[in-house]
Amino acid sequence: MFYGSDVAPQIGDYGVIGDCRSAALISKQGSLDWLCWPWFDSPSVFAAILDVEKGGFWRISPATEYCTTRRYLPGTNVLETEFQTATGTLRLTDCMPVYDCAYERAHMVGDREILRVVECVSGHLQLDAIFCPAPKYGLARMRWRDQKALGIHIQFIGAALWFRSDLEWKLGENYASCDAVMRAGERKYCSLVLMEHGPAVLSPLSDWSDRALEQTVGWWEKWAARCEYSGPFRDAVVRSALALKLLNFAPSGAIVAAPTTSLPERIGGDLNWDYRYCWLRDASMTVTALFGLGYHDEAEAFIEWLLHSTNLSQPRLLPLYSVYGKRAQKERDLSHWRGFRDSRPVRLGNGARDQLQLDAYGEVISAAAQLDEFNKSIDGASARVLRGIGNYLHKKWRAPDKGIWEPRTADQHHTHSILMCWVAMTKLLELGESGLLNRLDLEQIEQTRDQIRREIVEKGWNEDQQTYVAILGGKHVDSSLLLLAKHEFERADSARMRSTYRRIKERLGAGRALIYRYRDNDLSPGEGAFGICCFWAAEYLALGGGSLDEAETEFRDVLTYSNDLGLFGEEIDPSTGAVLGNFPQGFTHVGLINAALSIAQRTTQDRTGASAA
Repeated sequence: MFYGSDVAPQIGDYGVIGDCRSAALISKQGSLDWLCWPWFDSPSVFAAILDVEKGGFWRISPATEYCTTRRYLPGTNVLETEFQTATGTLRLTDCMPVYDCAYERAHMVGDREILRVVECVSGHLQLDAIFCPAPKYGLARMRWRDQKALGIHIQFIGAALWFRSDLEWKLGENYASCDAVMRAGERKYCSLVLMEHGPAVLSPLSDWSDRALEQTVGWWEKWAARCEYSGPFRDAVVRSALALKLLNFAPSGAIVAAPTTSLPERIGGDLNWDYRYCWLRDASMTVTALFGLGYHDEAEAFIEWLLHSTNLSQPRLLPLYSVYGKRAQKERDLSHWRGFRDSRPVRLGNGARDQLQLDAYGEVISAAAQLDEFNKSIDGASARVLRGIGNYLHKKWRAPDKGIWEPRTADQHHTHSILMCWVAMTKLLELGESGLLNRLDLEQIEQTRDQIRREIVEKGWNEDQQTYVAILGGKHVDSSLLLLAKHEFERADSARMRSTYRRIKERLGAGRALIYRYRDNDLSPGEGAFGICCFWAAEYLALGGGSLDEAETEFRDVLTYSNDLGLFGEEIDPSTGAVLGNFPQGFTHVGLINAALSIAQRTTQDRTGASAA
């Protein structure tokens, strides 16, 4: 078999590179196993992570046994992998080139490119490299042509690929291979360019490639240096910020949940979803993270995308949108693929697009309200969107919905959803009273807010269980109840919140620092602990639910579950610590950033209090 194995590596064995328009996953074995081009939600060109036989891959590694170490170049999303063999060391540097404006004006550069730099650091070794694309989810018929000095041209309906290298590649049937011997000091280059609507720009290799790599490293370093967080967890925070930036679709300002589809929440199961879309439920927490780190441009662009997209579907908001603010594709299966380690089905599109999720309304208003905190303005069109959301919620907040976790069951009255309706009314009042949002019926908004509060206090609290509950009038908890403190509905140190936190840890705890989002085998049998929920618990402690030492300990413990590059998926297998779900997961990294920011704020408060005493 070309791939060398009948299964893909573990999810956590992958690193990610990107250019804020698409992203590629590369394994410890130097195999590029996932890439959708030209955008995050475009059809795949490589997808061996979902089917090693039909998905397509591009591997560069030694032909003999090796040990692997890897890292990101500091402050960048440029991935460096070293292969140590018995005879020599090979270094592979991977990136999607990005350039500063001056460089773009001075030179013609490839619009969509993957650059792989191969260097023999010491000794000598033979390569075992295979280039085997499978465009359009492995369904495209390709025409391969060897264009000699221009490289290999692969044409298929709608686009073409140019593959160039100063290594010698041999053509087979729909693949190319390289078994060159490299010696210490040799440095070679491989470039893949996508061409869709016009002639491809094919830059020279060698020195030109080195300049492109240098420009890319510099661009990421400048971006990372803008991070204003300076606490003890800076390395983890900057890596999470860089991961979040990779998920940022620069042309529109949208941020996708993850760059992948159908990586399973349970290996061998059917909890496999397409996450290459933008969820409104992530909105306010993402904006908090971006503003908190000092990335105001990204925060404002994301809010602008939010308000533009939601304006298109008024008065009802959709749970998720495409990167250009359109409705997500209908859900369908790719029946010709076996899925990650036989986890079927492989899905395209997402059925959650038809759900009612009331929490999304509160997330959008809460995100927009942060403009006021940072002395920004709200234009007329955005103001109309926010007023429309307020009017809609005034009539609809009592309606049952799917809630934050999107179960494919009947609608219910989720406490978190109603909490976010309360948040929406609270933030609208603040915007109206500050003068940033006019023409609001403040009296009506205040009455609605107070009605919602009474509903949660009376029906969201279970006196016998001494806890807030996931469903009004119910008895079960879920981790979203920790957000009652984050959104300031309850003080973190109140008796009710402390009791709720204890119940969550008792019933949803999954080992050291791990928490399930809920425990219901009918909804999500066998899924792992939920990454962002673990960080919510650490943040709850930092907000006043525990001591600073407890918050820092919890936070450090959760950090141990990242992969070797500092990346998190959606979930964590409690028995092994393995990454589960789509990867890397923006929601988890947002949780990490916000928990770190809350810990930093608590540190300042404790020091100030100690000084005053």
